[in-house]
Amino acid sequence: MEQLAEMYVTLLPVILAGVMNMVWCKIKVCDFLKKPVDFGKNFPDGRRVFGDNKTFKGFIGMILFGIIFSVIWGLISDSNTSLTAYNYFYRNYSNSILYNIMTGALSGFAYALFELPNSFLKRRLDITPGKNDISGVKRVFFVFLDQADSVFGCVLVVCIFCPLPLWYYFVYVLVGAVTHIVFNMLLYFCHLRKNMF
Repeated sequence: MEQLAEMYVTLLPVILAGVMNMVWCKIKVCDFLKKPVDFGKNFPDGRRVFGDNKTFKGFIGMILFGIIFSVIWGLISDSNTSLTAYNYFYRNYSNSILYNIMTGALSGFAYALFELPNSFLKRRLDITPGKNDISGVKRVFFVFLDQADSVFGCVLVVCIFCPLPLWYYFVYVLVGAVTHIVFNMLLYFCHLRKNMF
């Protein structure tokens, strides 16, 4: 149970950044950044590299909100020894604004970056962007991958600053994926997501 608390205390800023980024991508602000990261290019198979849903607005939003929430969480944790003790980012390094800016930027960047291979794979399989219009085992696989892809990246960033055993890395990803599913359900009911999964 203590390990579960440590996971959430450590990743809370990037979880909040992901939620806020969803709102950011929906509102009509800085829409000039809503350009696809693949620049609309096709892969040699004739299909898009990533698709229209992976935009510079989303990438920049994840990095900015990652920084903002990491700095805020660092300031809150600074006056609470329990939060500091439970945060893997503070095991080997001290809680400072510059350090939180760095870990927040890296976590946000990793979150967005690790979504790209999943999008690339889905374009190869002709799955409609933003949908899981497949069935059977493939659907279950992609529902899980959609929730776990960004978590792989975020936990990797945690491991850079606080090395964890390999088995723990995968448990961390599994817990993160389940958390992501719950948040996606909430975002769907708040009309911030088109599809629940």
